[in-house]
Amino acid sequence: MSYLLGIDVGSTNLKAVLFGTDGRVVARHDVATVCDHPDPAHPEWAVWQPEQIWSGIANSVRAVASTVDAGKILGVAVTGMGMDGVPIDKTGKWLYPFVSWHCPRTAPQQTWWLEHIGADEQFARGGNQIWTFNTALRLRWMRENEPAILEQTHKWLLIEDFVNFMLCGELATDYSMASTTLLFDQRTRTWNDDFLQRSGIDRSVLCDPLPAGTLLGRVHQAAAATTGLKVGTPVVLGGHDYCCGCLPTGAFEPGVLLDVLGTWEMVVSALDQPVLTPEVQRMGVLVDSHVARDRYAVMGATVAADMLEWSKREIGLPAAGSNNGDDNDSEWARLVELASQAPIGSHGVFFRPHMSGSFCPVLDPSATGAFTGLRNIANRGDLFRAVIEGLNYQFLDIIRAFGHGLGVHSDKIVVIGGPTKNRLWMQNKADVTGIVVEVPDMEEAVPLGAAILAGIGTGAYRDEADAFSQVYRPGTSYVPDPQAHALYQELHARYGAIFK
Repeated sequence: MSYLLGIDVGSTNLKAVLFGTDGRVVARHDVATVCDHPDPAHPEWAVWQPEQIWSGIANSVRAVASTVDAGKILGVAVTGMGMDGVPIDKTGKWLYPFVSWHCPRTAPQQTWWLEHIGADEQFARGGNQIWTFNTALRLRWMRENEPAILEQTHKWLLIEDFVNFMLCGELATDYSMASTTLLFDQRTRTWNDDFLQRSGIDRSVLCDPLPAGTLLGRVHQAAAATTGLKVGTPVVLGGHDYCCGCLPTGAFEPGVLLDVLGTWEMVVSALDQPVLTPEVQRMGVLVDSHVARDRYAVMGATVAADMLEWSKREIGLPAAGSNNGDDNDSEWARLVELASQAPIGSHGVFFRPHMSGSFCPVLDPSATGAFTGLRNIANRGDLFRAVIEGLNYQFLDIIRAFGHGLGVHSDKIVVIGGPTKNRLWMQNKADVTGIVVEVPDMEEAVPLGAAILAGIGTGAYRDEADAFSQVYRPGTSYVPDPQAHALYQELHARYGAIFK
């Protein structure tokens, strides 16, 4: 049997997952990602230490490689979070920690970018919203605050590219990771010389961008000794996490909508050409180069499961489980049962799920959440169901905006992530949207996407479609109830009128 290895550099865990070429998990291991606050003068500053990132990845890889004949691992690719980078000198020594996306230090650089580049021009060229943690802002911060370090910098490695460098010694990035920097031109898929010149960023510190799935190099002796991989194991360019999640779920094809559910909900679809209009920019979406060849990815994100966690904590069952030994899962089960017993429309209660702001399809970080329609007949089940309905009204707003602004009309929604276990949420998502919701029988979709790229780069798969045909396994489908959908069309209109 042959294997493919996907490495996922996440904010919570540093994960290695070994797959068969059929997409089934053979072994997995993860180590916690440690967010460090090393500067007493700035306790809010947050970094990832390169030593911890590499040792965590190496330990995870060694754990899974030890379960099989490592010589049968066909290739490895890396995925994970975007934007965070580390400067290295010509000897490969890192000069400063990764500034984490949690870190607020680049707020002044964000203001500069908004004033001198501007949100409209940035989106029209790069498809980006301008966030405090974008890579270019870190480079400007370094120039303004640590110029001696920047002077020594040979390359600025994004976090996935750092892992690749540690594995094989090669320096490159892929189009999807380059898309996160504010410095990439989506139409030419090259670094934007105009933005580089205006921002004072030296092009030479950036790695050359290449398509995901490109054979980058091979595991060298030092990395083999640390990870347990065989010397010469191919290292293939992976890409940004949510783009990689599209490969095993079929969302690299236009018309398939991927819904990645977690604390945040990321809605992703594929485009043949970038749509970089002011209307799309105002929707708060990103338009990035995809890890799928000759495709673009459009992504809208908003806070989701965090709202359910809040509702469980603040309006859940008092002292649930304290007297009968029930665990946290049983508390969820009781709340879901109560919400299932509540009627469609939650006895007139509506919930606006913007307690952390609104991000898509209306970009308003100052927005707030709210319950409305409360009467003395409302109970916990109504409130909990109203939260689920509010999240799905928000989801419907996103996919309708995708249709109006991007021409994306989906006939299939594929949902991945831990909250897919909440069957009420999934059925309600189908009833609100009127579209079949499919939860595939699949584990670890994001590292599987990286493993697919490793397979494409080494010839195990011909292309994305061939890989998908081998790894995708349908799971549970939630079919819209026609009567419920008709009611939800009316309720969604009322929701929009209340919270416009």
